[in-house]
Amino acid sequence: MKPSPNLPNDIAINRYPSLCFFEGTFVSAGRGTEMQFQIFGAPSLASEKYPFQFTPQANEGAKYPKFKGELCFGKDLRTSPRLDKLNLEWLIEAYVVNGKKKEFFNDFFTKLAGTKKLQKQIEQGLSYQEIRESWKEGLTQYDKMRQGYLLYD
Repeated sequence: MKPSPNLPNDIAINRYPSLCFFEGTFVSAGRGTEMQFQIFGAPSLASEKYPFQFTPQANEGAKYPKFKGELCFGKDLRTSPRLDKLNLEWLIEAYVVNGKKKEFFNDFFTKLAGTKKLQKQIEQGLSYQEIRESWKEGLTQYDKMRQGYLLYD
């Protein structure tokens, strides 16, 4: 049984943490298709770089999907290796391919990311590895704080 109309299978569940950030951009995360959170794209992404095509339509999980009825160019991630950590490379790549335009992000991106920091890091051209590195201090502090609450080692 699906946990959500937009998470139809294990692949979508695995990709969701990484692809949900597209919800805060002009790019579609595949809502309005049967491949939600397994693909991404937009009509304006370069078809030379993104030859995969899909056309969102209203369905059970998206009555009004982004780009309803419009041909989108993007990437099919259904056969990509299973993720074991957050992948920001697809997001950064789409931002760069789109020409690093301010209009790439919308206000919802900050809600998804929690702060404006991630958007600023992407706009400043930081790599995925540099962004991950910037998380280390906070993760170390969190790990120390949580030690007092662990019941078992």
